Amino acid sequence: MFGLCSISDWVSRHLRLPLALLAALLVQPALAACTDPPAPRVDWRRCLLDGRNFAGADLSRAVLRDASLQRAQLAGARLAEIDGFNARFVSADLAGVDFTGASLRDSDFTRAALREARFVGADLRRARLFRADLSGADLTGAQLAGADLTDTMLDGARWTDGERICAAGSLGSCQ
Repeated sequence: MFGLCSISDWVSRHLRLPLALLAALLVQPALAACTDPPAPRVDWRRCLLDGRNFAGADLSRAVLRDASLQRAQLAGARLAEIDGFNARFVSADLAGVDFTGASLRDSDFTRAALREARFVGADLRRARLFRADLSGADLTGAQLAGADLTDTMLDGARWTDGERICAAGSLGSCQ
């Protein structure tokens, strides 16, 4: 008959790998479904969405980590409280977009149209805003440490202190 040691030896030899694989499958996060329609809390992590039209869409609390939305149309969209770490919005139309409370660390907004966008309380640390147009944008409480504002248009933008309005001709810094 099987003794206690021989059963545990058999389990150890024959079931260790299948049990480890089953455990790994059970704890994996759900993968992004890049074909999901725009909606609050959509998970578009690592999705390639270049050139798509999401103007006026509600994407609040969406996961856009490492997603690419280059040249996308998002004017008037709601992207409040999104996780946009390392997202790429290069040359995207983001005029009037609400990024309130969004996490946008390391995101790339190079040459993006961000006129009248709301970045209230947004995390833009190390974001690239090279030649972006933030005219009239609201940056109240936004974190900009390490952000690249080279040649960024800031005409009429409300600065991070919530009080100062950048003068006409402000380029790369709030005057």
